Amino acid sequence: MELIVTEKNNAARRIADILSGDTAETERRNGVNVYKWGGKRCIGLSGHVVGVDFPEEYSDWRNVEPVELIDADVEKKPTKENIVRTLRLLARDADTVTIATDYDREGELIGKEAYELVREVNEDVPVRRVRFSSITDNEVTSAFENPDDIDFDLAAAGEARQVIDLVWGAALTRFLSLSARQLGDDFISVGRVQSPTLKLMVDREREIQAFEPDDYWELFADLLKADTEFEAQYFYRDEDGNEAERVWNEDDAKSAFETLQSAAEATVERVSRRTRTDDPPAPFNTTQFIRAAGSLGYSAQRAMSVAEDLYTAGYVTYPRTDNTVYPDDLDPEELLETFSSDYHFGDDADSLLDADEIEPTEGDEETTDHPPIHPTEDVPTKGELGDDEWEIYELVVRRFFATVADAAKWEHLKVVADASGLSLKSNGKRLLEEGYHAVYPYFNTSENYVPDVEEGERLSVTDARFEEKQTQPPRRYGQSRLIEKMETMGIGTKSTRHNTIQKLYDRGYLEGDPPRPTRLAEAVVSAAEDYADLVVSETMTRELEQDMTAIAEGEADLDDVADESREMLEQVFDELEESREDIGDQLQQSLKEDKILGPCPESGDDLLVRQSRNGSYFVGCDGYPDCTYTLPLPNKGKPLILEETCDDHDLREVKMLAGRQTFVHGCPLCKAEEAEEEEDRVIGVCPECGEGEEQGGEGGELAIKHLQNGSRLVGCTRYPDCDYSLPLPRRGDIEVTDERCEDHDLPELVVHSGDEPWELGCPICNYQEYQERQNESGTDLEAIDGIGAKTAEKLSQAGIESVDDLKDAEVETVASEVSGVSEDRLRGWQAKAD
Repeated sequence: MELIVTEKNNAARRIADILSGDTAETERRNGVNVYKWGGKRCIGLSGHVVGVDFPEEYSDWRNVEPVELIDADVEKKPTKENIVRTLRLLARDADTVTIATDYDREGELIGKEAYELVREVNEDVPVRRVRFSSITDNEVTSAFENPDDIDFDLAAAGEARQVIDLVWGAALTRFLSLSARQLGDDFISVGRVQSPTLKLMVDREREIQAFEPDDYWELFADLLKADTEFEAQYFYRDEDGNEAERVWNEDDAKSAFETLQSAAEATVERVSRRTRTDDPPAPFNTTQFIRAAGSLGYSAQRAMSVAEDLYTAGYVTYPRTDNTVYPDDLDPEELLETFSSDYHFGDDADSLLDADEIEPTEGDEETTDHPPIHPTEDVPTKGELGDDEWEIYELVVRRFFATVADAAKWEHLKVVADASGLSLKSNGKRLLEEGYHAVYPYFNTSENYVPDVEEGERLSVTDARFEEKQTQPPRRYGQSRLIEKMETMGIGTKSTRHNTIQKLYDRGYLEGDPPRPTRLAEAVVSAAEDYADLVVSETMTRELEQDMTAIAEGEADLDDVADESREMLEQVFDELEESREDIGDQLQQSLKEDKILGPCPESGDDLLVRQSRNGSYFVGCDGYPDCTYTLPLPNKGKPLILEETCDDHDLREVKMLAGRQTFVHGCPLCKAEEAEEEEDRVIGVCPECGEGEEQGGEGGELAIKHLQNGSRLVGCTRYPDCDYSLPLPRRGDIEVTDERCEDHDLPELVVHSGDEPWELGCPICNYQEYQERQNESGTDLEAIDGIGAKTAEKLSQAGIESVDDLKDAEVETVASEVSGVSEDRLRGWQAKAD
């Protein structure tokens, strides 16, 4: 029996379909899908099913000094027991094993991990390696016909990253968290790559905060030729003889404006035309793909997640690549022909095929592992893809089209005129030849019309404008720009940079888009700069990245590089240990400042975001126990304090971080006051205590209630004596209709949120239907909005059988095993589950 091992379940399913001609059957072993046909079995891993960790005796943070972790042994432990067990069972009976994981450092390491698990139970079985850049019929078939060996050097580079990141991250995270007495879920996370990245963001924020604007003025005039009016701008020659538009002295600006305002006409002094060639872009590498997807509104993490789904489905090539030069075996004309009959792309493909010669563009980077990102010959219909998948797929297709299209041509016209001794200029441009813009509509092609004029011609001055402006601070890095900066500085790799940014969001170091560092981020970076600058130094992480590249190329040894990194870390701890108390004090003070909302309305002390023993968040006074003033916060998500301040209460607003369900709660005191002012809307009789006294009841009624933490519910008016309640959505206007439920005599409710109203119906019936679904499916997953019976069944097959399972699940793993469920959707469900 031949055993084929892939990196994820959806890749296993796809490869099994290709190799079996769609005849493979699925069987479940230990909750894992195994695809079988003939004498072959194919199993998908879940990324790394073996992880590196310290021995158990190092797990207690309080009894192990962080510095001890530097020289502690690192051992490999199974992280997905059911997959490891199934792989071993299959490997015992295998007479050939084929590793078909992704071809990069991580994929090679995952393949090596599978190799070692196989060797534990079958020492003599031949193990071969196949590599491909797209999961298509041709490439997969060709790869299996030409197997190779595992690249143990490349795998060692991935293993070195694992070990180094574990030691650095664990030792420094524990040290800073213990020093600041910040344990539990709110520990202070530090990492070899994330910390220099965070310093980039903090440094830029410091520049913004320190920026002092300068005033300047700009002057404009409208010129008229016949019936055509166009705008011109005043300029002068600076000390270096360059054209300058900004006037830095207000008196000079006013004087020039008065002159311009009184001018009746302007005389054309110079007319210049030139044609500019606008070359098409280079093929997509990972960084440029993320940048282009970012212009469409996709975060780096989301863009890569969608691209990986498209790769696994066989529609695009591997999305983690530095290459910007198509390989020699790619025939652009042949690939264009696959799109020729497609409804969406056919016309553009045909127009490109009409060219006399098809010569693709090339970028500056050429590698031999994977080609640039481009579509494969397998073309999906729009209906086969989700909205995000289609938008990203079209972007990739059109980028390929652009790389084989003609250059565009622009005509630029510059007119310089004199108005009462003042120089005016107007720049026009128009697109002469559309070129690649016809097939790649993602770049700006707006034109600016300036009429044809001749030197010496007189034009009327119809209007003059005087604009006061200020210089602007540097812009925050957007995610794609940040990734480009990381690439330039040698921080991280093409495979890790987008994940690094997402981790900084997840850990409360970044918020907003473009990302902005929180006060916690500023505190961590400041403490590192003051006491151990190497922690946030890009030099250190760049050197280690270079060392890991040397391992991959067989020029360095894993153990030597790991030892070198430990020596660096020991230097860091030599500096840290001397200032442990000072670091702790600085972090604690900064952490406290990061939790301050504003003044307490009763005592004047600071109101702080606090966490109760059961893990929920609330607002409490720093003057406790003398002042017991509190305000509730939503029970979903983790609070992040924003810079925006409430005008009425001088309190900073709060955002609740809950994955895709993240929302701005606003001022907690405003929410509490709004709930107090909102009258309960009685909608019927309470089913538990609503009967009159003569029937033994208490006369309770059901009402739509607004809670101080922003939640809403249908509850009894006799609360707390009667705690009967039914949940309601947090957001949206609730309409109480005239339609009534025959069973419960309650009005049907409609929630207006978004484009389509949600017909909730009778709140009791709605809740009972949910309970029935739960009983029928044997799971509580369907309690989460967006998970129906079919999805719950698919999740169950992946081992997710309850809400608790969902909370603890690794998003990337589950997304790889459950078709039609993306990582973003899973994170959203996890947020709802919390």
